[in-house]
Amino acid sequence: MILHPIPPVFDENSRVLILGSFPSVKSREQGFFYGHPQNRFWKVTAALFAEDAPQSIEEKRSFLLRNRIAVWDVIGSCDIVGSSDASIRNVTANDLSVILNAADIRAIFVNGKTAYAYHQKYTEPKIGRPAICLPSTSPANAAWSVERLIEAWKEILCH
Repeated sequence: MILHPIPPVFDENSRVLILGSFPSVKSREQGFFYGHPQNRFWKVTAALFAEDAPQSIEEKRSFLLRNRIAVWDVIGSCDIVGSSDASIRNVTANDLSVILNAADIRAIFVNGKTAYAYHQKYTEPKIGRPAICLPSTSPANAAWSVERLIEAWKEILCH
């Protein structure tokens, strides 16, 4: 069983919540979200706000808060082999009330179908709020170019 090692990023000004499934091995090693160099999360979100992609953890945290984005994951603990979403078993969900009680979150988005499925199964019944599924920024989702991802992710700008 692996416990989620990264605290959520949010403050009282956060308006959009983006949830992944569970941190990859690289993210767990770095202690921050979307740490794999091939993950396109930072490139895509930075493009939406016409900013350079943040590099350091502090730059990434500042970027998120400046743009009123909260980030966490659906899963709080699970059994997982490496970074494979397909291997996830024995899921316990994170308690999103930590964020939802502190910030006026206007929309919840999930980064990919795995996060969406776990949100629907574990989180939505508890909080009564659906999530909007965005295409995964993971390198495993190679069918989606950065340009296509940016176009799809523009949805977060509407909230």
